[in-house]
Amino acid sequence: MDTTASGINDGGDTPLRVAIVGSGPGGFYAAEALLASGLAVEVDLIERLPVPYGLVRFGVAPDHAKLKSVTAVFAQIAQDPRLRFFGNVSLGRDVSAAELARMYHAVIVATGADGDRKLGIDGEALAGVHAARDFVGWYNGAPDCAALEFDLSHEVAVVVGQGNVAIDVCRILARPVDALRRTDIAQHALDALAASRVRHIHLVGRRGPVQAKFTPKELRELGTLPGWQPLVDPAALELNPASAAELALPACAQAAKNVDILRAFAARPREAERAIQLHFLHAPAALHGDARVRGITLDTQRLAGPPGAQTAEADGGRVSLDCGLVLRSVGYRGSALPGLPFDARAGVLPNDAGRLTGAAGSPLPGWYVTGWIKRGPGGVIGTNRADSVETVDTLLRDVASLRGDKPGRRALRAALEQRGHRVIDLAGWLAIERAERARGEALDKPMDKFVRIDDMLAAAAGRADAACGLRPSAPA
Repeated sequence: MDTTASGINDGGDTPLRVAIVGSGPGGFYAAEALLASGLAVEVDLIERLPVPYGLVRFGVAPDHAKLKSVTAVFAQIAQDPRLRFFGNVSLGRDVSAAELARMYHAVIVATGADGDRKLGIDGEALAGVHAARDFVGWYNGAPDCAALEFDLSHEVAVVVGQGNVAIDVCRILARPVDALRRTDIAQHALDALAASRVRHIHLVGRRGPVQAKFTPKELRELGTLPGWQPLVDPAALELNPASAAELALPACAQAAKNVDILRAFAARPREAERAIQLHFLHAPAALHGDARVRGITLDTQRLAGPPGAQTAEADGGRVSLDCGLVLRSVGYRGSALPGLPFDARAGVLPNDAGRLTGAAGSPLPGWYVTGWIKRGPGGVIGTNRADSVETVDTLLRDVASLRGDKPGRRALRAALEQRGHRVIDLAGWLAIERAERARGEALDKPMDKFVRIDDMLAAAAGRADAACGLRPSAPA
């Protein structure tokens, strides 16, 4: 690889200076790949919140603590002296895309998917209809969601979608509160769940059991919730020929396990009073209510097409369910960023193997993308490692064209200081974590997360009221 044309790593004093916008898994894995590249590099991780980890912190369910252990790997990456953390810094608010392009040889966008897909049906704006993403952020203490309110005073809830997020939502609604008290669930969510009157949850999907996207482990957990029972109509497990053929496809290895689990659910006699009822081949058609949602109409569906490519279409049947809460879990999507191209249809930044592209597919020199904002939501945490390696490999192939002696973090720090903006560095982020662990210790929890940005900033500064206060943080 010829890098001498740019003066980068040619024996002079110019390292490859890269900014990574976003500190979730995609951002950290991109940093890891850059640090392991063998080139002299300076990597700056820019995060809009004072704390890192993205959906590992704010998306993984509190009763799945093992999935969060990857943060130990990320924390080790952050200790590398070639990396700096710039927390509480937002692209478009505190620094522009044009400024980053002038400061750095390359910028990798790893902002994830912070929006959600809509159902696109009448009544979706009624009170009591929410994105599952917001509910997940609410119980995980995400500052953007902490002040939201979810009315759990109704006995029937509907969750639309059949992926792992939908199952997480069902499980948190059904999990006994005593089993959540010693997790890192947000205290305001724990209090609300303790008063919940939800007794019946409908889990609705437009396609069949073979096409459902949940993993067997997640599905199996629905059968282990004390006092609750998953219900499945045996007739829903009678597969059409194309679905039966799908079970033999290599890409559908998990589907056969799911079908076995569902058949076991269907064979169980009704024992528990509370139920999670799985509906396949039902698509939301309309939501009903006055000031708030009172019911949902579902169109029954049939599958058409070859194995592995079946689509659902209405077959003329309709079903109505009463409900007081609806959570849509039909997919996350990325959001546009000021100054950068955006594919509004797909909800991603357009790219070619991680190289950001503009009009007519032409590359934007020095701009790259990784994670969900690159490929759309999907996969597990570890999926982002290969994705980020691909992006960094693409960047490294372009090094010879990344010309100029860019100032990097020196210029970024100076610009933010001139604007009087408060930046949280590694020491500040670790101070926040220490304070959260201290608060959690008083409650016999691993940590009690701050849900207000102001409280995080106070803890980063070592203020005693934030670091030592034993009262759990509550939303404004």
